[in-house]
Amino acid sequence: MSEHSIVVQNVSKRFRIVRIPKQMSLKEAVVTRRLFIRRDRDELCVDAVNDVSFTVRRGSALGIVGRNGSGKTTLMRLLAGIYKPDSGSVWTRGEVAPLLSLGLGFHPDMSGRENIKMSGLILGLSPKQIERRMDEIVDFAELREYLDVPLRMYSSGMYMRLAFSVAVTIDPDVLLLDEVLAVGDASFMRKCVEKMRSFEARGKTIVLVSHDGAAISAWCDTALYLDAGHVRAAGPAGEVVAAYYRDVSGLIVPAPAELISAVE
Repeated sequence: MSEHSIVVQNVSKRFRIVRIPKQMSLKEAVVTRRLFIRRDRDELCVDAVNDVSFTVRRGSALGIVGRNGSGKTTLMRLLAGIYKPDSGSVWTRGEVAPLLSLGLGFHPDMSGRENIKMSGLILGLSPKQIERRMDEIVDFAELREYLDVPLRMYSSGMYMRLAFSVAVTIDPDVLLLDEVLAVGDASFMRKCVEKMRSFEARGKTIVLVSHDGAAISAWCDTALYLDAGHVRAAGPAGEVVAAYYRDVSGLIVPAPAELISAVE
């Protein structure tokens, strides 16, 4: 495994959904313990990820594409250790920084500065380490004038800048990104691309989930196409994205060069 930073072997994750009869309210279901009694006729089991296997080499970027509900976010949460697989195994090398939801873990009533400190602690930094990296985080996010403003006053783009800046500044070995770059402007996207490329050059690994096939083709070496929890295709990013686009709409994905030139 020395050449790999991620190894996923035959991983499956199932969720149990309890169906409440239409004539019963949620309160009644709780009071009668309907939610806590296993009854097969009242349950629907969903295989969010089903027997998925893949590896990611150190210093590379993996893209994950698929329709809504295909298992992309569940897979990312398995990689982050938020979920445990029902079967199979997930192995990651070194520090993993998950950025799986815009502003996840942020408190809207706290300032940008306070949220940086809290997020840094969650990601494993000591208070002294956070203080040493504060200027680097703020400069990358370009939010110094809003640093002491409550996050509820931030736009979605400002949220993303702050969250991404904290995640990349801790210098993880594996960076997990789930659709969080979709709200950035062209200037910040350029900085993100540069940061991601510097990560790869230093042997770091990136996993990127995006509905933007052009971004996956341009920034990732390999890709997975998930469909109903299964791996439908895996291989070079451009080929996998093309297969995904053919299946969903017959569209032709833009050439990677077109996307790269747009942000460079």
